[in-house]
Amino acid sequence: MKSKYFLILLNVFLLALIALTLLWEWQIAPIRQGGSWLMLKAVPLSLFVSGSLKGSKRTLQKLSLLVPFYMAEGIMRLSDLSLISRYCAAAEIVLSVALFLCVLAFIYIRRKEIQAA
Repeated sequence: MKSKYFLILLNVFLLALIALTLLWEWQIAPIRQGGSWLMLKAVPLSLFVSGSLKGSKRTLQKLSLLVPFYMAEGIMRLSDLSLISRYCAAAEIVLSVALFLCVLAFIYIRRKEIQAA
């Protein structure tokens, strides 16, 4: 039963990270005016949405391998000159770390629930 809470939480963080990456490169602080091709960095995350909504173990394992790249990008872009871009980078770091921890917690608790049953 506890795993459902982590599943809901990780899906919220996943959708928030997708929204942040899209808005960041499209409206908030694009590298070029009018948006940039870096909006496409949200595509790999969006491929995992349907599997994560179902709670697929394989999908979440693959997602946990992808999320650290978003954290690394956020860390790299913290040194940007624009203040708003730094705020977006900090938000990306927080969301990616929270998503990663929720995925790990969900898989761990789900395994314990299956073993107990």
